[in-house]
Amino acid sequence: MSQSCPLAFRQIDGTITRLNALSVFLLLTVFVLLPNPFVLSLLALDILVRLFGNKVYSPVFQVSRALKKLLSLKSEMVDAGAKRLASYFSLLFVLLILSAYIADITVLMYAMTAVFLFCLALELLFAYCIACKIYFVYRKFVPEHL
Repeated sequence: MSQSCPLAFRQIDGTITRLNALSVFLLLTVFVLLPNPFVLSLLALDILVRLFGNKVYSPVFQVSRALKKLLSLKSEMVDAGAKRLASYFSLLFVLLILSAYIADITVLMYAMTAVFLFCLALELLFAYCIACKIYFVYRKFVPEHL
């Protein structure tokens, strides 16, 4: 199996996804500095809109698109499936962090936030997708026909 993460057969702009990672990274940093569940709720809503609605209604997507245009960044096309899987993981992380916050399990909340920030930093700085790597490990144990 190749390392191209073939979850979908369409391409999206990888520059926009990296800028999305920047926005999510900054919002999570705001949450760490000012622990407020409203930040996580907005982030979860935004991810839900990007996953299940129309991404043009996502504030994070709009900011990313504006930054790309403002900075005159070039498009880099990547497989959409890997980024979609990463969005599902992002939603899971945000909901788990929010749950830990509500349950007042501070150590778990900060540990999950740190892991999520690390994954976002890898995507942002090196275009390294942890979701892709997880997918390949999963595929080694579970064949596609199942």
